[in-house]
Amino acid sequence: MMKFRHALVPGLLAAAGVVAIASAQQAARLGADLTPMGAEKAGNAAGTIPAWTGGIRSAADAGAPGFKSGGHHPDPFAADKPLYKVDASNAAKYAANLTAGHKALLAAYKGSYFMNVYPTRRSAAFPQRIYDAVKANAASAKLTGAGNGVTGAIGGPPFPIPQSGVEVIWNHILRYRADIAERVIGQAAVTRGGSYNMVKFHDETYVGYALPGATEAALDNVILYFIQETIAPARLAGEILLVHETLDQTKEHRKAWLYNPGQRRVRRAPNVAFDNPGTGSDGLRTSDQFDIYNGSPERYDWKLVGKQEIIVPYNAYPLHSNKLKNDDILKPLHINQQHARYELHRVWVVDATLKPGQRHIYKRRTFYVDEDSWQILVVDCYDNRDQLWRVQEGHSINYFDVPTFWTTLETTYDLQAGRYLALGLDNEEPVTVNFNAKRTAADFTPAAIANRGTR
Repeated sequence: MMKFRHALVPGLLAAAGVVAIASAQQAARLGADLTPMGAEKAGNAAGTIPAWTGGIRSAADAGAPGFKSGGHHPDPFAADKPLYKVDASNAAKYAANLTAGHKALLAAYKGSYFMNVYPTRRSAAFPQRIYDAVKANAASAKLTGAGNGVTGAIGGPPFPIPQSGVEVIWNHILRYRADIAERVIGQAAVTRGGSYNMVKFHDETYVGYALPGATEAALDNVILYFIQETIAPARLAGEILLVHETLDQTKEHRKAWLYNPGQRRVRRAPNVAFDNPGTGSDGLRTSDQFDIYNGSPERYDWKLVGKQEIIVPYNAYPLHSNKLKNDDILKPLHINQQHARYELHRVWVVDATLKPGQRHIYKRRTFYVDEDSWQILVVDCYDNRDQLWRVQEGHSINYFDVPTFWTTLETTYDLQAGRYLALGLDNEEPVTVNFNAKRTAADFTPAAIANRGTR
């Protein structure tokens, strides 16, 4: 039976909408017995999770001093060997450390699905200014509008010592990924037999919330600007999505526009949210499953279950490697698990249950959120019959040239259809993520995407 613990703030699990500001005494723990991001600095009693000692703070820390930003990051842990392998034959032995979704995958694909579990490497690290921002946020951040917005925060996760489930989700939404990021990634909807068509996106993200010197007042409620241009296949190429994501979704939901190359015009796109189908996903993910989870939390009640030690995808450098081709990764039923790395980590567990009167194709979701980075690593998604339907994984790495911890490959497995979606494939791309792109907010306007489309 799973045993959960409410770590760090026993007895203070507040309902969404309740003001939750860390006391000075609690905030002082950041950088002391807690990491600057709010994780437990110490390892676990069993010694299977080590202490956090700073993570990988640079290319030199990763053993790759000559690494050039934008390349495929070398694996700092390439010499590691699996400690053990979890498959259908021994899943019961590790049941206390497995999500419901992973148990279902092991049972459904018992002939091929397995999890190689490696030594736990707490590699997550972030710039010092983000740590400073998180400590300031701890003393000032508040939920607004019954949990649908945040005020009093800038730069990084607002609630490093969370007291409610919705605070944990806001930590994921507002976690630090980059100031500016540009990338070309592939998305493959894989059939039960293993065939797929590749959709390619050129993404650009400008995170005003995280820029040096940013202030909440100057944001005008927009935390980030996002452009996603479809560049392949030819029948979809040229469509451009523009999103302005808001901090207080009670005041204003996200604004979105679409450029249609056939009509050569830009129009407002009010439904790029919640369970609207994700772009080019063949119906295998919803809009709010991009980046594992995004957008307003308003349709769910969020319960903070507690912390648990869970086997999760982590340090997924092999899946980021240019030594692999897409065909090496994309196999029938699931990705090639030989290239996937799993580790035992402490995660915050949050149950999201659809509110009465609200609509979404997922009636319930369980999120497993990394304590060191606030990156969601696994999600169990249930249908309206309360049956486990889809399982998401966020295969993540430390992009040590920043440094930041972020997904390199997102998978969504449909247990009922035997199909899956893989998003983020960059193995065959010459550049992975360009964190040095030069952009301003002026590059993310409807007029700007109209000009891009008609060039």
